[in-house]
Amino acid sequence: MQPKVIITCAVTGNLTTRENHPGLPVTPEEIANACLEAADAGAAIAHIHVRDPETAKPSMELKHYREVVERIRAKNSALILNVTTGPGGRYHPSDENPAVAGPRTTLMRPEKRVEHITALKPDIATLDLNTMTFGNEVVINTPGNVKIMADLINAAGSKPELEVFDTGHIVLAQDLMKAGVLTSPAMFTIVTGVKYGFPSTTDVMATAARMLPRDAVWTGFGVGRMSFPMAMQAYLLGGHVRVGLEDNSYIAKGVLAKGNGELVERARDLIEKLGGQIAGPSEAREILGLAA
Repeated sequence: MQPKVIITCAVTGNLTTRENHPGLPVTPEEIANACLEAADAGAAIAHIHVRDPETAKPSMELKHYREVVERIRAKNSALILNVTTGPGGRYHPSDENPAVAGPRTTLMRPEKRVEHITALKPDIATLDLNTMTFGNEVVINTPGNVKIMADLINAAGSKPELEVFDTGHIVLAQDLMKAGVLTSPAMFTIVTGVKYGFPSTTDVMATAARMLPRDAVWTGFGVGRMSFPMAMQAYLLGGHVRVGLEDNSYIAKGVLAKGNGELVERARDLIEKLGGQIAGPSEAREILGLAA
């Protein structure tokens, strides 16, 4: 087990709605405040998506990302910012002709998906390696597009966070590392509980962790009711943990969490009860090889 455990808080995500949790942060101010709340509770990393403030739907607008980052940095210069590049990879085949994109398609050029990373240069940028069925659509991240995004993330000075949802995604990461597109030590996040990807079980998370490069730093998490069980499995297997309203709206069965801060507090409490210690932002930077 890690001597110091990094907690990441994913504060709003792409799919959670206010029907799932009425307090879901939506505006840039709400998202920034949620990140600061998570930091106060013990999170060293905030994982950031943005929303359209008017509709609460997922957004890729640079101005929203910029406002979130500036609001956080005005109050907290230490918190590690992990900004998503996930949106923009979804394909919805239309009913009449699957070769024609349907209305839920968000597929865009890889350069567009990382333009906010190029502009804002966050500490970390997600790099999803999954091509898979996701709900009623397909998420597409081809090796060629992943390479383009990785090159731009590296050029911005951000560290790629490699999100893997199944074994083949880890193999893709290994191939990209052999090709020099990705460098060691790499940062991985093992995602469990997404249907048709890794299920949320101990055996599966342990298998995924064993497949990673020996020097990799990794985080594991589960979706929904498996959020806390998988967070603890990640800790016990030698990884770091992630919680947040992106992944789970509940603090207990049938009881909505007060917010992201309460979810972080619960993860911290569980880790400390098991004898672990929480990494602060400066310790997390050292673990991840990030600039001070």
